[in-house]
Amino acid sequence: MRSRWNALTPNVRGALWMLASAVTFTAMTTLIKFLGADYPAALQTFYRQAVGFLILLPVILKHRGAAFATSRPWILIFRSSAGTIGLILSFYAYQKMPLADANALSFTRTLWLVPLAAFVVREHVGPMRIGAAVIGFLGVLLMVRPGAGGAGLTLGVPALAMLASSFLFALTVTGMKVMTRDHSPMVLLVWAATLGVVLAIPGALFVWRWPGPRDLGLLAAMGAIGTVNQWCYIKGMQIGDAAAMAPIDYTRLVMAVGAGFLLFHELPGLWTLVGSGVVVGSTLFITWREHVLAQRAAALA
Repeated sequence: MRSRWNALTPNVRGALWMLASAVTFTAMTTLIKFLGADYPAALQTFYRQAVGFLILLPVILKHRGAAFATSRPWILIFRSSAGTIGLILSFYAYQKMPLADANALSFTRTLWLVPLAAFVVREHVGPMRIGAAVIGFLGVLLMVRPGAGGAGLTLGVPALAMLASSFLFALTVTGMKVMTRDHSPMVLLVWAATLGVVLAIPGALFVWRWPGPRDLGLLAAMGAIGTVNQWCYIKGMQIGDAAAMAPIDYTRLVMAVGAGFLLFHELPGLWTLVGSGVVVGSTLFITWREHVLAQRAAALA
């Protein structure tokens, strides 16, 4: 099996990791929605972070001080705070919205990265990337169609929560770009896992309830699947070309439609499908454009 796996091209192996990421992400969000009636988003976030921390605990104990070695703890604290709040908001949105609608809005993370790259990382952002981001946000307006009824999703608190969550996750990605210049991925992961569980405690205490054995198993499964999902996504993007991997990530939108219909009897509206198509198209263009620019820079180096 190992020889057959290694015989595959990097993009094929990356694509398989990305498909695994899409499957695990759909399983995680399905559990979030299923458990949402009894366990609020803040409490689910705590269990998600706690399981992730326990999975990384052997690594932390093995490396100890080296696992937390940093010269800029405040950036890591800010990044973890944004990630924890973003996780709570996204869990709330997945609980309250159809899975397909919430997934479609979650893809706006790539659009938020364009202005953040310009103002935070000081990257040069050309007119094509700016134009693609603007078109993508117009796609969001098509989905939510503020002030209109019918087939679009409602611009209510859950939709706003998902948009805010996408912005916060974009902040964490931007922070990761800054910190990876002089920090290993292991250090970033350990800080995120440790601070994540600590920062999730206050919100969980306000809505605390002890789960029964069945619910505890489902909450633990949700947290474990979320950690596996992160690993699969990182492996896919690490092995394959970003421009080739990005389209595969959007298969989770198709999976979300299927899971929502089969398990929760949900169907996305026409304008949700049209708007999500615009968002997906614009983010794919941004990903492809960044890939081309990176190739040019590597060729000149």
